[in-house]
Amino acid sequence: MYNAVGIDVSKGKSTIAVLQPGSVIVRKPFDVFHTSQQLNELSSYLHSLEGDTKVVMECTGRYHEPIANALHNTGLFVSVVNPHLIKNFGNNTLRKVKSDPADARKIARYTLDNWAELRQYSSMDNTRTQLKTLNSQFSFFMKQKVAAKANLIALLDNTYPGVNKLFDSPVRDDGSEKWVDYAYSFWHVDCVRKIGLKAFMERYKAFCKKHHYNFRLQSQRNCFKPLRNSLLFFRKRKPTN
Repeated sequence: MYNAVGIDVSKGKSTIAVLQPGSVIVRKPFDVFHTSQQLNELSSYLHSLEGDTKVVMECTGRYHEPIANALHNTGLFVSVVNPHLIKNFGNNTLRKVKSDPADARKIARYTLDNWAELRQYSSMDNTRTQLKTLNSQFSFFMKQKVAAKANLIALLDNTYPGVNKLFDSPVRDDGSEKWVDYAYSFWHVDCVRKIGLKAFMERYKAFCKKHHYNFRLQSQRNCFKPLRNSLLFFRKRKPTN
């Protein structure tokens, strides 16, 4: 005897339907909250069913992980399937019933129809999902970082054009970039131009010490390259009001 257990997962709780071949209802759909007690009770009930039992649920973000892991760890056959497979299953009626019990029964019918092809859930599925989530979060972070950097350069083009090209220092291990810290302290070209070379060099030396950057004077001819470049570029310009 086959026992097809369809689980419609939502946040914090799931709806369970149990069917046998011929659309025999073993138990009407019921809800189970994702607590240790109720998950243990569900596992005991499913183990008590006579015959082979397979549990199928949709991959719903990470909401399915508590119940999938709880049932899998007790030795039950658990399969986590793509939601599109369930959505496209049995679409031979014009009437679309959308409810948790109806979805659970639909998943149970899918289980019976695809009994032999179901793939068993494993801990690697959970690891793969976590890696996909981390990769998605990293990609989102990098896009935000690039957008913020481009926006900062666009703003500085109005106050200190080319400041992002004055330094060739590599990005530090903590992600800090010298030109960004520099622009925060000297956000306008007048912050450099109005105080003179000697005074600015002292302020720049203090800036490097505060932010833990190397301060190095080159030969007298080149002197201080980033400072020289910025001052030579802007010295001929009139101060802005």
